[in-house]
Amino acid sequence: MTPLVTLESRAVPLLRDNIDTDAIIPSREMRSVSKDGLADGLFAGWRYTAIGGREIDPTFVLNQPESKGAQILLGGSNFGCGSSREHAVWALAEYGFRVVIAPSFSPIFQGNCIRNGIAPIVLPREAVEQIAAGFADGTPVTIDMPSCEVRMGLAVFPFSMEDEARTMLIEGADAIELTLRHRAEIEGFFARDAAVRPWIYLAD
Repeated sequence: MTPLVTLESRAVPLLRDNIDTDAIIPSREMRSVSKDGLADGLFAGWRYTAIGGREIDPTFVLNQPESKGAQILLGGSNFGCGSSREHAVWALAEYGFRVVIAPSFSPIFQGNCIRNGIAPIVLPREAVEQIAAGFADGTPVTIDMPSCEVRMGLAVFPFSMEDEARTMLIEGADAIELTLRHRAEIEGFFARDAAVRPWIYLAD
């Protein structure tokens, strides 16, 4: 994964509650079992004027010129609810989003974000709305993962995140890589255990 330490970007407001994974990427757009080829299907039901089509709806916020290249998405409460499809996070990542800020997330979606290098940052609704207000005039938003702060102008919005999740994002390390960092301790445990309980390790 690509490390996420600090990031400055415009934040795109999509302040709807209960944005589910089928809205993030409809099932008809899931044409791959890999992480590739999903960005075109991101929010397909809202980005395009017809189901299955690719004629853009200019009124949808992602289609507005100000949203081009943005890496931060703002959402409403219970973002990522619905089915546990990881394709939703893959589509967000391939489109270019590195951070989603919302008042709350579905727990499964939140975990999928972290495992795929997207920071799911929880802030109070009032803070999310304040950040969203800066979209129209292009005010940049800074994400500072080491200090757990979102900054916009003179405003500072602290957030909390579990240490392991923050480490995974900052170092770009997945759960397997974090586990392998303890290889010596793991091997030491098995060596000691094999000496005490050798029958456990007998082959069939």
